[in-house]
Amino acid sequence: MKDIFIGDYGLDQIGQTLTATGWVANIRNHGKLAFIELRDREGILQVFVDSSVADFEKLAGLHKESVISVTGELVQREERFVNPALKSGQVELRADKIEILAASKVLPFELDSHSHTGEDLRQKYRYLDLRREKMTQNLKLRHQVTSTIRDYLNKAAFLEVETPYLTKSTPEGARDFLVPSRVFKNQFYALPQSPQMLKQLLMGAGIERYYQIVRCFRDEDLRGDRQPEFTQVDLELSFATEEEIRALVEQMLKDVVKAARGVELTEDFPIISYADAMRRFGSDKPDTRFDMELKDLTEIAQAHPSLFVQKAVQENGVVMGLAAKGAAKSFSNRRMKYFKELMKEFGTMSFGTFSYENGAFTGNLAFSFAPAQAQVENLFELAEGDLVFVVTGSEKRVQEALGHLRLLLAKELDVIDEDKLNFLWVVDWPLLEWNEDQKRYQAMHHPFTQGIFGEGEDLSEIRSHAYDIVLNGYEIGGGSLRIHTRKEQEKMFELLGMEKVSYERDFGFFLEALDYGFPPHGGLALGLDRLVMILAGEENIRQVIAFPKNGTGMDPMLESPSLVADKQLAELSLELKD
Repeated sequence: MKDIFIGDYGLDQIGQTLTATGWVANIRNHGKLAFIELRDREGILQVFVDSSVADFEKLAGLHKESVISVTGELVQREERFVNPALKSGQVELRADKIEILAASKVLPFELDSHSHTGEDLRQKYRYLDLRREKMTQNLKLRHQVTSTIRDYLNKAAFLEVETPYLTKSTPEGARDFLVPSRVFKNQFYALPQSPQMLKQLLMGAGIERYYQIVRCFRDEDLRGDRQPEFTQVDLELSFATEEEIRALVEQMLKDVVKAARGVELTEDFPIISYADAMRRFGSDKPDTRFDMELKDLTEIAQAHPSLFVQKAVQENGVVMGLAAKGAAKSFSNRRMKYFKELMKEFGTMSFGTFSYENGAFTGNLAFSFAPAQAQVENLFELAEGDLVFVVTGSEKRVQEALGHLRLLLAKELDVIDEDKLNFLWVVDWPLLEWNEDQKRYQAMHHPFTQGIFGEGEDLSEIRSHAYDIVLNGYEIGGGSLRIHTRKEQEKMFELLGMEKVSYERDFGFFLEALDYGFPPHGGLALGLDRLVMILAGEENIRQVIAFPKNGTGMDPMLESPSLVADKQLAELSLELKD
C-alpha cells in the first residue's frame, strides 16, 4: 500500500529514496535518456531515466498505460522546469530501478484531455475512460458530495437505514423493472423506483429521522439527466413542518457547495409558487441564471382586431410572449421557421414575432401590437434591437412552449452565466394533474402527498404540501409532507379513481400500518447524480457515474442486457416469444 500518492510528492520528500508505482501516461525516449510521466489517482510525477541505469532497456517498446514501479531519489527541479499546474510539478524522480508490473496493449483511444472519442467507444472501455483526469475528478467530487451529506445528516441525529431492492410492484409511478421469482411461480418482485413507502413505514416504526443514499430503478425513456438506475439521497423526518424540512435541506446543500466548490452561499434560497414559476418562466423548474421572463399580452391584445389575436381570445386562450434582448438580427428565416414548427409541437395555436427598431415595431406581428406600443414597450422594457416572440393557445400549452423556447434562445444567444449556482424552492404545487390519455386525475408528485383541502374545491384547484428544490433549471429534489392517517390515504386513492379492491390489493399492507399510530411526517429525495453533474459542470449524468448505461439503456462494456441460458428461463417458468 502507498504511504503517499505520487501526485502528492513535493518538497517534503526531496532527498528520499522512494518507490513510485502507477501508469505510464506518456514516455519520451531519446536514446541516451528518457522521461516518463507516471500517473496515479492524485496526479502525475515526472521520472528521469539515464541510459546508465541497468533497466533502461526495459523502456523499449513500453506502451502508454503500462503499470510500472520506479525506485530512485526524489530531487528538486530546476526553476525553469517547474510545472506550477501540478502538485508534484516542483520535483522529479531520478530512476535507479524500473520494474514493469503489467504491460498494456496499444490503447483503443487516447486518454489525454485533448482527444475526442465517441461515447460508445469510451463506454465500451469504461475502465480506461475513468483513468482520464476529468473522469477521476468527477468521481472524487461525487465522493466529496456524498461524504458531506452523510456528515451533515449524521450530526443532525439521522439514522442511515437500508431498505430492500426486491420489493412489490405498485401502480401510480413510472414503469417497474420486474424480477421473476424462482420459488413463487409466475410471481414477480419489482426493483424500487424509490423507497417511498418503506421510509414512511420507518417513521411509523419510530425511527423519527432516516436517511439513505440509495439506488433506485425506473424503466422510462432516457435523456441526458436520466438513467434506468440512479442514486438519490432519501430522507424522512417525523414531527417536522414543511419549513423545517426545507431549512434543513437548504443548509445541507450549502455545506455541499462549500465542500465541493469552495463557495459559501449565505443568502436564503428564493421561494416561488408553482403557479408563478409557470407564469413567469413556463417551467416548474425554472433556470433563473438569466432573465427573459414570459409576459401575458392577452388583455393588451384584445383591443386589436387582428386574426392572430382574436382566434385565441375567442377560444378562451391566452396571448403570451417573451423578449430576447438585442436579438432582432440574430436568427435566419430558416431558424424562425424551426421555432414556429417547434411551438406547434407543443399544441399551441399560432406563433409570430416583432422587433423593436428605430422606435417602432417591425415584423409579421407589428400590426397586431402597434396600437398598444407604449404598453408593450413598458411590459417588456424594450430597447433598440429587441426581438419579441408571441405564442397563442391554451394557457398551459403556451406556458410550456414558451418555457422551452426560453431555454433554447438563452443557449443560442449565450446569455447563461455558467459560473452561477442558482438554487430555488418551488412550492404550493397542485395535488393532482389531469391525464388526458387516461381521462382521469393522477398525483402531481405521488399518492402519499398531503393535500390542502377546502370546501367544495374543484379537483384541479387543490394545493398540496409539496416542494421541489431546483438548481440551474434542473429539479434536483422533491418532497412533501405525507398523509399519515388511513382515512386521508383512502380519500387520496379515491381521488385518483382507484377502486377499493385495487388499492387494498396494492397498498393493503401500508393502509394497515396507518392504523397503528403513525406520526405526522415528511421528507425529500435529492437526485445525487444530477446534483453532482451540475457541480462538475457536465451536461450528462453519465459523466459522473462510474459505470452508466448508454443512451439506449445498454452497457457496452458488460454487453448487457443479454440473453440467458434456457435452463435459467426454465427455472423461472418463463418462455421467450419472438
